[in-house]
Amino acid sequence: MQITRENIDALNAVVKVDIAKEDYSDKVEKILVDYRKSANIPGFRKGHVPMSMVKKQYGKAVLVDEVNKLIQDALGKYLVEEKLDVLGNPLPKPQDDLDWNSDAFTFEFELGLSPDFEVNLKSKKAITHYNIVADKKMIDNQVEHLQKQYGKIISQNEVTKDSEVTGTFVNEEKEINNSATITLDKLKGKTNPKKLIGAKVGDTIELKTKGLFNDDHDLMNFLKVSHDDAHGLDIPVSFTVTEINERELAELDQEFFDKLFGEGKVTTVTELKEKIKEDSEKQFKQQGDQKLLNDVTEYLIESTTFDLPADFLQKWMQTAGEEPMTEEQAKEEYEKSEKSMRYQLIEGKLIKEHDLQVKFEELKAYAVDMIKGQMAQFGQMNPSEKELDDIAARILGNQEEVKRLTEQLMSQKLLSFYKENANLKTKDITYDDFVKEFYS
Repeated sequence: MQITRENIDALNAVVKVDIAKEDYSDKVEKILVDYRKSANIPGFRKGHVPMSMVKKQYGKAVLVDEVNKLIQDALGKYLVEEKLDVLGNPLPKPQDDLDWNSDAFTFEFELGLSPDFEVNLKSKKAITHYNIVADKKMIDNQVEHLQKQYGKIISQNEVTKDSEVTGTFVNEEKEINNSATITLDKLKGKTNPKKLIGAKVGDTIELKTKGLFNDDHDLMNFLKVSHDDAHGLDIPVSFTVTEINERELAELDQEFFDKLFGEGKVTTVTELKEKIKEDSEKQFKQQGDQKLLNDVTEYLIESTTFDLPADFLQKWMQTAGEEPMTEEQAKEEYEKSEKSMRYQLIEGKLIKEHDLQVKFEELKAYAVDMIKGQMAQFGQMNPSEKELDDIAARILGNQEEVKRLTEQLMSQKLLSFYKENANLKTKDITYDDFVKEFYS
């Protein structure tokens, strides 16, 4: 067998595989001999079928199968030995004139080669790493929210500005009929709350969805409409009041603190606010880190320029999935996924050059930490090492779980690497401003 390569350009090559009779004849002969032993053909005793009949019936199928196996093995070894970094899989070039009655065969395969490029993490303009802080306003609001949550519910005769109003939103045309509990601070402007103040159980108030709530997304929760419908929804709705309550705030005393955090863990309002700040900022850290990861990813894609073997990849996409694609579908899919392909190559280069691979010991330790956290949520604070190892072994025996955890751990490794090596600046920002700036 002989394998040769012709480089078309820096990103495309053609590999030619020449197979001679001596490469496959012994294997084909052995398989046919085994077939003969078990062949069940009418008129002949088992194991006594003439070899000529076995070859006539099975010879071509066995030949094709063995030649294909030879090609796959040879191509795989060749790519490894030549250290070729290919994209997708080798694509066989069509051969309409292939003669399986011949003794020698030649096959050609197109290769898409990975581009050569350099990654520069030191951007001219520093990338902002947002440190999301819980400000006084947010902490005070959270304290009041907790006081309401644990406070007493007092029934009222009519709606006031501090009421919790339960009622049913109805619009027959849009088939809206949903019961919901709202507070007046959710309503936008001054006119909408005024329509409800003074209302009693059984009263029906006519409202318009446009500009009804401060956040249009509330329409999804209170009217049960889809995300797409919620934006710009402009229809009349009736709201029939079924219940009016007021929350009497819980006292900021030791009983309240113990309900929230366990006996004696918080003893003063100052400690309560410090705990709320600490817990909130732990959660905010994940959001700030995710924003940083997204921004560094975007920077790397935009700043790391290289060409891809686009024609080859589109051709490969046509046959790579479960369902074949047309040329137009493959082109559309390629355009959608090009950025993702680019980042995968950039990420792969960083992982290889900086030895960021996830090792099994790290994966196991990560799984154990995850298990500890989950068990702690259910009050199991001191599980034994054997118990943790047994659960970890079950998780790591599941391919899907291994893939999921590996991706999470790799994301953490890359984030730490970016924090140490990218050109970053830190900016403190309140949670409200962060949401307003990036998610409104």
